[in-house]
Amino acid sequence: MVSNLIEVVKLNAGYGKIPVLYDVSFSAGDKEITVVVGPNGSGKSTLLKSVMGLTTTYSGTVKLDGEDITKLRPDQRAKRGVAYLPQLGSVFTALSVSENLTMAGLTLGKKEAGERATAALETFPILKGYTNRKAITLSGGERQMLAMAMALIMRPKVILFDEPTGNLSPKLATEIFSKIVELRDSLGLGIILVEQSAKKALEIGDRAYLLVTGKTAFEGKAADLLSHPELGKIYLGVR
Repeated sequence: MVSNLIEVVKLNAGYGKIPVLYDVSFSAGDKEITVVVGPNGSGKSTLLKSVMGLTTTYSGTVKLDGEDITKLRPDQRAKRGVAYLPQLGSVFTALSVSENLTMAGLTLGKKEAGERATAALETFPILKGYTNRKAITLSGGERQMLAMAMALIMRPKVILFDEPTGNLSPKLATEIFSKIVELRDSLGLGIILVEQSAKKALEIGDRAYLLVTGKTAFEGKAADLLSHPELGKIYLGVR
């Protein structure tokens, strides 16, 4: 039985006095990949930022595991198990891979942080050979894996991905999508995935939401949106 980790109810949110989301209701399940797609400017990234507490909420609620977190700061939400990976700026490029993992576990004891870093590297074994390399020397895909490993150190309940395959080659994008599936299947995490590569994202997703001009145009199974004769063609370029 899948339970809802994230519940967003009638959310109106934006930046300062500029509204972006209008009465958006949204839920993301435990051990599920929930995909959010839509045209540019539709409010996809704003929805993720609202779940993380990085926008102005005018009305509506955000719940995590049944707890109302609408008024909590981003750091308080992180402590409760919400991890947010923006498209850019998820790693410290001037630091080594090992130092990035250390930074991610700063609030933990040294022994526990080390154990969790070792466990995170098991999920991303390609990084084991790069622990002394500066993050700036990594490929885009490797940096994304490092960001994911850093998120795992805090043992989140749900990870919010904002365009994780942006600017990656098709081959690297496929690797990242595979890792996201692994996070769901092997670690049992909830995933909320905002993606411009709508077809690829919907192929690995469980639930799907289509946002258009800040409003929900579709909610349901990812496979249903992928095969929808009109919505996919009009808004997502899916044939």
